[in-house]
Amino acid sequence: MENKKIVIPGGAGLVGQNLVAQFKKSGYRNLVVIDKHKANLAILRKLHSDIVIEQADLAEPGQWEAHFKDADTVIMLQAQIGAPTLNPFVRNNIETTKRILELIKQYNVPYTVHISSSVVESIADDYYTQTKKQQEDLVLASGISCIILRPTLMFGWFDRKHLGWLSRLMRRIPIFPIPGNGRFMRQPLYANDFCRIIVSCVQSKMRDKVFNITGLEKIDYIDMIRTIKKEVNAKTIILSIPYHLFYILLKVWALFDKNPPFTAQQLKALVAHDEFEVIDWPHIFNVESTPFQQAIHETFNDPIYSKIVMEF
Repeated sequence: MENKKIVIPGGAGLVGQNLVAQFKKSGYRNLVVIDKHKANLAILRKLHSDIVIEQADLAEPGQWEAHFKDADTVIMLQAQIGAPTLNPFVRNNIETTKRILELIKQYNVPYTVHISSSVVESIADDYYTQTKKQQEDLVLASGISCIILRPTLMFGWFDRKHLGWLSRLMRRIPIFPIPGNGRFMRQPLYANDFCRIIVSCVQSKMRDKVFNITGLEKIDYIDMIRTIKKEVNAKTIILSIPYHLFYILLKVWALFDKNPPFTAQQLKALVAHDEFEVIDWPHIFNVESTPFQQAIHETFNDPIYSKIVMEF
């Protein structure tokens, strides 16, 4: 396992940071992470100085492409999650995928794990959903030997958006707003569980399948917020705000923040009432599921990883 070369495009984000730790725990050492985010790569480099890390824009040709030579596996993590305009989604979800698929074919990489998203089966219609659907279609049409995983909303160590950002916000403000009554069912997935699934895929080389990887527990948004508040010992008051007012406030926020942590489009997705398929992934991939309460505790109370905050 130490000699098997694993290339991880987009590996400096939430999943990538957790995945590197899981790979090393499982005995893998020949890891290559390529990402364009300088600050988050610096965090990864500080934690894992023994792996290959390169800063590069995956939408542009460059020397980084040579890393795919002699690779045993590619883990496609690159993705644009949030932005107020379409262009970043097209560039980082579509253009990067086209280029990486070309490299996989050029260097005859025998196995790929593509990280898609549960939103490809969502009723939401936003830039992220549209481009993730196109991205998955590109992978399916490419003919490469791969497995496709569609995770739901993830949380865990290194969470710079989503629950990580919410936890930091509620520590700083006296009143924490939520849209409507907050009864929007979520199926959050613990990033460490998902990363163990990826490692299992690499070990078994399961291929030509698509799996919906969903959190096993159904939890309302407001209950997630209350759980996080308790774990981080925040004193903030949770206050319900009418949905339309919340939407307008997010629109105004986006006028002053080019990369807002939460957008009006993401708000629409939050209240879309999606319910995703739940499969027996613990049995399929031989991975034990971590209960939500325990996972939240690990996320926000780890003596090392919970203190690390990545940039947007």
